[in-house]
Amino acid sequence: MTKKNVRNTKGKIILAAWKLFYEQGYEETTIEEIIEESGTSKGSFYHYFTGKDSLLSSLSYMFDEKYEELMEQLDSDMNSFDKLMYLNKELFFVVENSISIELLTKLYSSQLTTKGERHLLDKNRTYYRILRNIFSEGQARGEITKELTVNELVKLYALCERAFLYDWCLSNGGYSLTRYSAEMFPMFLAKIKI
Repeated sequence: MTKKNVRNTKGKIILAAWKLFYEQGYEETTIEEIIEESGTSKGSFYHYFTGKDSLLSSLSYMFDEKYEELMEQLDSDMNSFDKLMYLNKELFFVVENSISIELLTKLYSSQLTTKGERHLLDKNRTYYRILRNIFSEGQARGEITKELTVNELVKLYALCERAFLYDWCLSNGGYSLTRYSAEMFPMFLAKIKI
């Protein structure tokens, strides 16, 4: 099986699962429904996932897919800081409007208690690659401080995003994540902008 087919099959399962989780709730969604919705097979499902719980960490896959889509829409001349704010706003809009707080809370809980891989922190993810590229470009253009390394900047940015998401979950979605981060995130990161 080619790498593209593997990614497509796994991606179909993930996208179908999260669609059903959002529509029906995590507990109410069965593996059989995920297989049917994804148009794949039971064998394919169990090739990639040990069960429904292992799909929780796949939210990072969806985030990465969204980041790739958003990068194609960006104007290459856009200021690096503005690119970061745009990506954050768009991703948080998706989170706020298509991922239930229950599922996001389960994801964070699973990442805190897992003994295995923590997908949110996987430095090989598309998310981290894109951030490294934007920060590198920003430093080269004189738009982003050089007082911190690119890796330190990426860590700071990701930490801030997770903090916003975590607080939104703690607040049970009591405010607009998108609006609040659009107001506050630039202040959190003001020191990195030149």
